[in-house]
Amino acid sequence: MSIPIRMGPGGDVVGPSFWSEVGGRETFERLVRRFYEGVRDDELLRPMYPEEDLEGAIQRLTGFLEQYWGGPGTYSQQRGHPRLRLRHAAFPITPEARDRWLAHMRVAVDEAGLSPLHESMLWDYLERAAHAMVNTAG
Repeated sequence: MSIPIRMGPGGDVVGPSFWSEVGGRETFERLVRRFYEGVRDDELLRPMYPEEDLEGAIQRLTGFLEQYWGGPGTYSQQRGHPRLRLRHAAFPITPEARDRWLAHMRVAVDEAGLSPLHESMLWDYLERAAHAMVNTAG
């Protein structure tokens, strides 16, 4: 399920997708890999990502983000509906964990080299998504 940024009167996507405008999979994979560089050394977040599945986590987040922003629907084809809160329910996501997640993602977004408009759109979504994932006070 990709989310078109612009739609015409009949519901057809108009113009290129956000995904293609920012450079496609390469950009999203670079963003996610940079994010996980920060997670690797984070004592609060790292336990949520088993070492043997870290590459899997990288591929899943990359696939989810690229699909959300108008890229291929591979994520849903392989994993079904994203159900983000349900998939993360087993992990205690506190406001502190959210803030650390956002801090690592902020570094990745800052280094992604996006235009100011694309950066703003992406960051707005990431902040909203991170706040929605909090499932415990701590």
